[in-house]
Amino acid sequence: MKKIILGVLAFSAMAGAVSLSAQTPPAAPAASAALTADQVVNKHLEALGGRDAISKVKTMTMDASMNVMGQDAPSTTVVVDGVGMKQESEFNGMKIISAYTDKGGWMVNPMAGAADPTPMPDDQYNTGKIGIYVGGPLYDYAAKGSTIAVTSSDDKMYNLKLTTKDKVEFTFGIDAKTFLLDTMTATAQMQGQAVTLTTTYSDYRKTDTGFMVPYSIGLDFGGQFQISMTIKKIELNKTIDPAIFAMPKA
Repeated sequence: MKKIILGVLAFSAMAGAVSLSAQTPPAAPAASAALTADQVVNKHLEALGGRDAISKVKTMTMDASMNVMGQDAPSTTVVVDGVGMKQESEFNGMKIISAYTDKGGWMVNPMAGAADPTPMPDDQYNTGKIGIYVGGPLYDYAAKGSTIAVTSSDDKMYNLKLTTKDKVEFTFGIDAKTFLLDTMTATAQMQGQAVTLTTTYSDYRKTDTGFMVPYSIGLDFGGQFQISMTIKKIELNKTIDPAIFAMPKA
């Protein structure tokens, strides 16, 4: 199970990093007027600052501290919108790297027997590649080949199921008052085992650009293991060389 946890850190962490939200969320809908899936998505994008504001965020760099089984695992994540995402973490003196692009992924994970750069298995790549989009998987979801549907709703939460073109399913819990992302759940196949990943988001803070991001992220692996992540620093629109996403030679 430890190998599985370390193999999915990048995907779970970035689920929160790409979920930007604006300073002033819209008002809650009336309880008697349930919204359609597209209406919820549109209000969510408004809470992100609007499509125009989202499109102006081209890169993101995030420094964080993860508590993994009682041990600190500092990490740095870099995203170039639509191009790639790379996370480097330190755990027990070992460096763990996960990288995703629009074409494939690779990893370095000594805990999983991959001390050298290794191509990422398709199931892990298909689940984690949502992290390459700054606006998140709900932003322009149809253009990415995904479909959505409201699975349940009340005066507190809208639950949306998103199915990607690779048939990977995610469930998003959108707060009915703020339209900020509250939870995300997915089932990932890691090393032949199905793991349910539930990510929760809180402590939203305003960045220098006017956006707010969740500085506290909790990860639950099927009720068996929990990981907490605290964001230390976020920088937007730094110049980043896309070459960092290329898999190096062993």
